[in-house]
Amino acid sequence: MVVKSGWQANLEALDQDKQGLVMGGTLSRRFSNLPLWLSHPGNIGAFYGLLLSIALLFPYVFTVDSWLSPWIYQSALILAVCSGLGFISRLINVLSKRMPVGTPRHILYPMPFVGLFLLSLQIGFENSGTFDWIPAWLIWALLLIPGPLYVHVTWAPRWRVLCMLADGENPFSDAPLLPNNQSEEFENPMIIQTSDDDILEVVEELSEE
Repeated sequence: MVVKSGWQANLEALDQDKQGLVMGGTLSRRFSNLPLWLSHPGNIGAFYGLLLSIALLFPYVFTVDSWLSPWIYQSALILAVCSGLGFISRLINVLSKRMPVGTPRHILYPMPFVGLFLLSLQIGFENSGTFDWIPAWLIWALLLIPGPLYVHVTWAPRWRVLCMLADGENPFSDAPLLPNNQSEEFENPMIIQTSDDDILEVVEELSEE
């Protein structure tokens, strides 16, 4: 007997197009493999903030003498901002009930690297003032926008749909769902009873011999 429970069993009741909309791309599929409580949009936002903080460690270490205190301060701010924006995106999606859409990866993915490069230049040449013309808001926008934007546009709506499927609710009005926590394939009790009777008859014949 094959038993599938939670949102995975209900997901397979949908057609291929709707399954693709729910699962999304490679990154979303990896997040979908996590428990729902762990993949909350606030936690995913904090995860992006953690990755960004680790990336900021390198320009701070190599360009700032006393780097630990400012790095910890910036990292704490980044984690708080990214996590808070994830929670806000979750609340907005609860009200709007918007479905997930894709993000322009060719634009978003290079943005943090460009921001890190500009930040490294600004920190490294801080005394000379060569790159003081680069506005700080531009650097932090390049660093912070990709993660929260992905969470807001793609992951928060997708997480809401996954939670609905896990609860047995239908995010699509025209698609049937399997009952929540029920198996997709089940055994017929009449077949089981018939099989047991056959086994008992064989055992009785062997006993008589």
